[in-house]
Amino acid sequence: MKLENGTVKTEFVLLGFSDHPELQTFLFLVFLTIYSITLMWNLGMIFLIAHSSQLHTPMYFFLCMLSFIDACYSSVIAPKLLVNLIAEKKSISYNGCAAQLYFFCSFVDTESFLLAAMAYDRYIAICNPLLYTVIMSQRVSCQLAFGAFLGGTISSIIHTTNTFLLSFCSKEINHFFCDISPLFSLSCNDTYVHDIILVVFASLVEAICLLTVLLSYACILVAILKTGSAEGRRKGFSTCASHLIVVTIYHGTLIFIYLRPSTGHSLDIDKATSVFYTLIIPTLNPLIYSLRNKDVKNAFKKMVTRKLMS
Repeated sequence: MKLENGTVKTEFVLLGFSDHPELQTFLFLVFLTIYSITLMWNLGMIFLIAHSSQLHTPMYFFLCMLSFIDACYSSVIAPKLLVNLIAEKKSISYNGCAAQLYFFCSFVDTESFLLAAMAYDRYIAICNPLLYTVIMSQRVSCQLAFGAFLGGTISSIIHTTNTFLLSFCSKEINHFFCDISPLFSLSCNDTYVHDIILVVFASLVEAICLLTVLLSYACILVAILKTGSAEGRRKGFSTCASHLIVVTIYHGTLIFIYLRPSTGHSLDIDKATSVFYTLIIPTLNPLIYSLRNKDVKNAFKKMVTRKLMS
């Protein structure tokens, strides 16, 4: 390992779960199974939506994008994690670490913006049903998806640049991937300004996305309560339930990791929480949407029937 002016310039070592060597094989099998299911379910959701004409609506276009992002950001983390669990050398290059952080932040923030776009889509569908197809045209849906990717990219550039402007005095990252907090802890210099930049821009993204979600669902709640029939209210709440579950789990986890006070910060807790949102949440999302969605279940049954009869 070479140091240039006190800064690690060649590679880092991802300590991961090396403090529990007896669990390495078990964790490898568990994480491999979870990652395989994540890819199978998310890519399966994309295939189902692409090949089912009844699912060619804005809502399922966004769900397709969500599955794509979940598959991508878990793939940024899981392969390297799996390799390090069975390899003796658990290193990652300096540029590889920067790339991993960039793509991870990009996909995570893109998902935040996309969940906000999905809330807006539900607002239009429930509060303006007669104008839904006009307002949420294919062009508008694509523009919202592009805006989500653009927002995620800009946010990621800011966070990655803010992190790698630091000088690192150690090569050992006490985490299983290159995340912001563990890298900050390796800094030779004071990270106060960098911490402020992290909190300001992370809070800005969270505020924009959560405010959009909250305003959308406040309007949706008012519209549902004005519905005369109990059946209408039930359908309204059922339509939004899956999205609300995903938003609550996703944003709750992000806020816990990145926006809680730095005092008493436990990297071991961060590791466990990071496993949840890098591997578990991408697995849960398609399951939550498919189990609570009749259209998805009917489209799946039709596809299976066509395959069996062909």
